[in-house]
Amino acid sequence: MLIEKIIFNVLAFSLFIFIFFKMIRKNDTNYIIILGLQALGIAINFIEIIFVLHISNMVKAIVYIISIVIPIIILYLERKNINFSAIIYISSAKLALLMNNPKKAKSSLTKLITKYPNSYIGHKMLAEIYEDEGGMRKAIDEYVQVIDINKKDYKSYYRISYLLNELGKKDEAEEMLEELLRKKPEMLEATQLLGDIYCEQEKYKQAVNIYNEALKYNPTSYELYYNMGIVYTMLNDFQNAKNCYEKAATINTLLYNGYYNLAQINLIYNDLEEAEKYFMKSIDGKDVEPKAYYNLAKIYMLRGDKENAIKFLNVAIEIDHSFYKKAEIEPIFIPIKSYINYPNMEEEQNIKYNLTQKELKAQKHLERTLRLVGKLNTNNIKINKQKNKQNIIDEQREKE
Repeated sequence: MLIEKIIFNVLAFSLFIFIFFKMIRKNDTNYIIILGLQALGIAINFIEIIFVLHISNMVKAIVYIISIVIPIIILYLERKNINFSAIIYISSAKLALLMNNPKKAKSSLTKLITKYPNSYIGHKMLAEIYEDEGGMRKAIDEYVQVIDINKKDYKSYYRISYLLNELGKKDEAEEMLEELLRKKPEMLEATQLLGDIYCEQEKYKQAVNIYNEALKYNPTSYELYYNMGIVYTMLNDFQNAKNCYEKAATINTLLYNGYYNLAQINLIYNDLEEAEKYFMKSIDGKDVEPKAYYNLAKIYMLRGDKENAIKFLNVAIEIDHSFYKKAEIEPIFIPIKSYINYPNMEEEQNIKYNLTQKELKAQKHLERTLRLVGKLNTNNIKINKQKNKQNIIDEQREKE
């Protein structure tokens, strides 16, 4: 027993001296916590020897843990370049965030990076807090420090690009994303953001190229096919756009905006049956629901089905009152104008459409193209009426 206690005291005291000099060398008072625990363990052991006391096994285990085990673990971690003091600061910051106290978290992390400027986790956590608070410039500064420490942190590289884009620095964001995709071509979020920037600047061919490259690594991404559909739409390559929307819808059957665009393209090709099918699929999407009903009403007018045209048009107006004014000036609805329900304009409608600028632009482009090719006008109604009459006459002759 005595030999054991002597060995314990020699080892515990040696570790105490070692950690004490480490604290002095690093000028880091966080080590006082460990020194205090060690001192407590050594003191308990000396008291047991001097007063010949018999302490319980549980107390003895605690003494060994705080005097020897914890210090050895800390020394091992630091040999692996895991800084004990950094663990304290980071733990304190995480606890502060759990308690919804970002100010305290920033204080702990600022102390950490002041004492240890190359703390990767410290800079990254601080960047994320600044970003959450809307301090984009400060967040960028911290993310720059992060990638200086770890050149392969592509996510931080992406966050800088994203924040630059949010700040309106499109050219810088574009340059960074192009560089990032050269290093990490499979990074889908980087492709999506660069594609958005290209579309804003109407660089549609570049957008097609990066989407095609990304598909090599993400062949089942419906977002890539959908975005390519939008880009081909803006390039007036409607056949390729149609193919892309169809592939996207095959992967994601809830792609209502894609169904709507497919319906519009089929209207451009004057394929009313296919257009009707896709408009019907798109009516479950809140962002395109009233538009889908409105266009279905047009299709039924072309077919001479006034009853369904009136029904679907009134549904569109009920969902979004703004379609009433559109219907009033739409030539195709002249024959059913008296059946259109006048909405209560005083009733406030809080309609929020979540379409992106890119999606809205593509839909408007399809609508403009449709008007240009003249698929839906009063002449079409007359032609379809004549065809319907002729079909009836032909059927009667066949029966005779």
